[in-house]
Amino acid sequence: MDAMASVEITVRGHVQGVGFRWALRAEAERVGASGWVRNRRDGAVEAHIAGTAAAVEALVTWAQHGPPLARVERVEVTETPESADGDGFRIRDSA
Repeated sequence: MDAMASVEITVRGHVQGVGFRWALRAEAERVGASGWVRNRRDGAVEAHIAGTAAAVEALVTWAQHGPPLARVERVEVTETPESADGDGFRIRDSA
């Protein structure tokens, strides 16, 4: 069985109003990760990603560039204790 991983990421740059949350959710579903994503009032996008280490790594790598209209300046990654966030990947209300 693959090792499991869980991270929180904060994506900074021009990442709101470009479909970032929906594209991240679609990519998460494609690689089999669970968690959530939301916009933050400071203009960043924040996400909690859980799944196999390979799935989490793939999403963090994807977030470095995001969807076509995004301009990512940086991605901050923090490892978190594994949490049973349930299945699926949700778009949460802005925080």
